[in-house]
Amino acid sequence: MTQRTPIRASEKDAWPSRVHAVVQGEYHVSRDANIVLSTVLGSCVAACVYDMNAGIGGMNHFLLPGDTESGSTELKYGAMAMELLINELLKAGARRSDLKVKLFGGARVSSAFRDIGARNVDFARSYIRREGFEVVSESLGGTQARRLHFRPVTGAARLVLLPPTEAPPERRVPAPKPKPDTDITLF
Repeated sequence: MTQRTPIRASEKDAWPSRVHAVVQGEYHVSRDANIVLSTVLGSCVAACVYDMNAGIGGMNHFLLPGDTESGSTELKYGAMAMELLINELLKAGARRSDLKVKLFGGARVSSAFRDIGARNVDFARSYIRREGFEVVSESLGGTQARRLHFRPVTGAARLVLLPPTEAPPERRVPAPKPKPDTDITLF
């Protein structure tokens, strides 16, 4: 059994300088008190799962809800991303009964496409409920992307809503007016 180094009070409140990006289709687990996991979410969802007693946590970032029809094992699907993150936490010493969850993302960042964000949110909530984990906080849905920083050892999260970036709606450009017949071309 590994011994956990206690975190001094001054370190608990300071955000560490080492940042590990968790991009689409990835997950990362850490027990390092000096690391923060970071990602940017639009319609994707990130689950931040942690066990404060064991001093370990992790984050995933999935693009699409579970793909039950094809049984896909790709990390871009929520079902695989959730299973791998939780299994990695348990292998590293987390206790299933002590796991807490924070959910983020699932925005509808473009009205021109299907609302994949809502489907991701539905999947994440359903999965967590089915597995019996406690959701301690969430920031889901809406129309804005989010920048997320998560400290896996303590479960602390910082969230920044990003300005809307949707392109303006398409508009018709008026056809140019025909030139009058009085134009003279000189050679």
